[in-house]
Amino acid sequence: MSQQTDIDTIRNGFAAFSRGDMETLRNEVFAPDAVWLIPGTGYYAGPKEGVEAILQFFADIFGRSGGTLQVILDDVVAGDDHTISLSHNLAMRGDMSLDQKSVIVYEMLDSRVTRAEQYYDDTAYNDRFWA
Repeated sequence: MSQQTDIDTIRNGFAAFSRGDMETLRNEVFAPDAVWLIPGTGYYAGPKEGVEAILQFFADIFGRSGGTLQVILDDVVAGDDHTISLSHNLAMRGDMSLDQKSVIVYEMLDSRVTRAEQYYDDTAYNDRFWA
């Protein structure tokens, strides 16, 4: 598939995530055996293996933030081997606020995400927020 098709898949995925459209994520964005990796040592750190585990993770972070989580896509770029998104994450949880940048590196197969590795501008801050 083309780099533009991969970019379109990631943009579609961010839009579906923002509106809570798990069916689009399940059927159009992620491969059934996709893996999502979260860095750090916090509550959500580690791999989410399979599309259902990834979707459960997404549901959990919406719930844990009281529905305040916003993920704002800044840009998507694609090369021959990887697609990369840059985003800004905002949320509230109790008296804590989350305001940070994130980079996700995707491996794609037939314009479906097979692996996503997420990085934050401050992993320790991310760990504290979701604790």
